[in-house]
Amino acid sequence: MATQHQRQQQQPLHILFFPFFAPGHLLPAADVASVFAARGARCTILTTPVNADIIRPAVDRANDANNLHSTGSRAIDIALMPFPDVGLPPGVENYMALTTLEVDCRAKFMRAVQLVREPFSRFLANNRPVDVVVSDSFFSWSADAAAEHGVPRLVFTGTSVFARSCNESMLRSNPFETTTANEGDREALVSLPGLPHRVELRRSQMMDPGKQPGAWAFYQSNNAADQRSFGEVFNSFHDLEPDYVEHFQTMLGRRAFLVGPVALATRDMAGSGDNVNTDVNKDCCLRWLDTKPTGSVVYVSFGTATRFSPVELREISRGLDLSGNNFVWAISAGEGTEWMPEGFAELTANVGDSRGFIIRGWAPQTLILNHPALGGFITHCGWNSVLEAVTAGVPMVTWPRYADQFYNEKLVVEVLKVVVSVGARDYASAMENHEVIGGEVIAESIVALMGNNEQGDAIRKKTNELGVKARSAVEKGGSSYSDVGRLMDELMARRRCSADFRAAGGV
Repeated sequence: MATQHQRQQQQPLHILFFPFFAPGHLLPAADVASVFAARGARCTILTTPVNADIIRPAVDRANDANNLHSTGSRAIDIALMPFPDVGLPPGVENYMALTTLEVDCRAKFMRAVQLVREPFSRFLANNRPVDVVVSDSFFSWSADAAAEHGVPRLVFTGTSVFARSCNESMLRSNPFETTTANEGDREALVSLPGLPHRVELRRSQMMDPGKQPGAWAFYQSNNAADQRSFGEVFNSFHDLEPDYVEHFQTMLGRRAFLVGPVALATRDMAGSGDNVNTDVNKDCCLRWLDTKPTGSVVYVSFGTATRFSPVELREISRGLDLSGNNFVWAISAGEGTEWMPEGFAELTANVGDSRGFIIRGWAPQTLILNHPALGGFITHCGWNSVLEAVTAGVPMVTWPRYADQFYNEKLVVEVLKVVVSVGARDYASAMENHEVIGGEVIAESIVALMGNNEQGDAIRKKTNELGVKARSAVEKGGSSYSDVGRLMDELMARRRCSADFRAAGGV
């Protein structure tokens, strides 16, 4: 009869995922869990009730696709914890909801991010064994909380290795202090030192530590905790950013496991997007796309947390009209129509002979990007969107707004050369005003990408090549497939060492 020690060694790895409370963090974390569950791990996602509703359809599909491994138990579980009472309205548990609330609600929300340490620690204490915690960088305290229970912590932020390397350079050197440019010169170029390529951004495209000391301290704390962690999981693949994988591991001394593109690894389950708002009539959109010529449609989407002013929306409308291209535009469900130029409603009648199709609310983005009619994608450069476009072989027009988006734009514009930039210059959150980019500039960018010209042809060729490499990465023997196996082998070896140590009488 097997001993308790032997039975423990035969159990599958137990991985606890603890993603930040925002769709751009929750959904890729659920996809990463799906990847590990498909390789035999037992995965638990710890979150609050509202956030559980966001990921539950994706988790259910993953469990169905894995066919429960004939074990009679779910490969991925969702564990619930209460959202702390910090004075926010009932049901406000996700960062996306803050864009419609007062500014001081952000401080309350971030207070809640600190207070969930207690239920996180309680879960670890009550659900042994957990072999590893995969938590968001924004939960910096989770590194120490996991260590208190003898559990290693992996970081997952859902961004690129390039962006993480740029962020580390920024936090280490604070180039704002060493630049010789006048403080008021927002067009001045700021260099990020110590990177494989020369990376320069305008002062206006970066967070200014002097003007946002609280945010700067927050990111410094996160980075320090990340450096103490076991390693970092990336939704990326080696051939996309090889110089920065080498830099991250060799120069920064950080362990990296690239397991993506996770949307590609889980694409047979369903198109991402229909896992939040089932009211979206994706079939209607896909039927409309079926009526359009191959490569003739530009898709416009700026993610879940990005907001545009009515003036900006009007200029985007003008740009789409002036470009002469067919388009699908995903906008917020609550957006009105007062910003629409005359004739734009008729242009977007959502019928077969209309040039435009508007989706209000969540869009089936993966399905749209992989449709043969797609020829381009206007994106805010959120990493999930960038990677989905690369995976589908769809070239991009980039329009970054805040967070890691300007870093991601640098990667795809200057290193990979697979996009046309619209020329966004100002870093500001979803709750702050942005510089208005004119419709003529937007149209010019679309035409440069979609037209039969040397620049567009070169971008399409390079994007298709990256799409092939992305698909190869997740196949058996591919780099991402191998990184998943390497990480699981290391965690299993760590479990055996710990168990042997305890069996020998260690503490």
